[in-house]
Amino acid sequence: MTRDLTTRVLGGLTLLLLLIAAGLGLSAPLDQNQGSLVRLFFMHVPSAWLSYLAYGGTGLFGLLYLITRQRRWDRLAMSSAEIGLLFTVATIVGGMLWAKPTWGVYWVWDARLTTTALSIVIYGGYLLIRSMIDDPDRRARVAAVVGLVGTLYVPVNYMAVEWWRGVHQTQTLRLLGGISFEGAPIYGWVLLVATTAFTFLYVYLLRVRGILAAREAAREERELMGDLGAPLGRGEALRG
Repeated sequence: MTRDLTTRVLGGLTLLLLLIAAGLGLSAPLDQNQGSLVRLFFMHVPSAWLSYLAYGGTGLFGLLYLITRQRRWDRLAMSSAEIGLLFTVATIVGGMLWAKPTWGVYWVWDARLTTTALSIVIYGGYLLIRSMIDDPDRRARVAAVVGLVGTLYVPVNYMAVEWWRGVHQTQTLRLLGGISFEGAPIYGWVLLVATTAFTFLYVYLLRVRGILAAREAAREERELMGDLGAPLGRGEALRG
């Protein structure tokens, strides 16, 4: 699909990091309360992190488009939103598999879970709006504004467990009021490797999807130029 050296090297490094993270996760000691369920932690949290990163990227790339009016930033914003949606679904699925044996149900309308589900509506709407606007410049402008506003989801979702206490545990990694990790140190190191691997995965997927988006944009432009250059039919010429 993409044959440039940078993409191949990035893909290989990403795969290596994912394999290392999987190995560390599977060999990590079992939790005294949750047993082997703790292994879901090393997939669930990095997936949530990647969705945050992707949604933040959508807002950042949208802002860069508004500043520079360069279409590549719009393509990256769209690509990042798609990746964010994909890993939001992965986060929800992983969370449901974890919730059933610990809470007794797959889903509750907890503040963290509800706002996570809401992000699917927000960024699904973002992609839907893009599909409804034909003019590339107007589409990029509207999408950039929606993407910027949508990034408010990230801090709201992160703080939801503090602002609206529910059944979901509080943040495993606390960033406010002094950084702290609520877990065994070995889990922290494994989580760090897994999060690093998922960060590389985001960069790799963004690069591949961005390349595909550029090809789609070039084809769209060729088709538009072809339509503009096509000779008018007799009826069209008379109406003109």
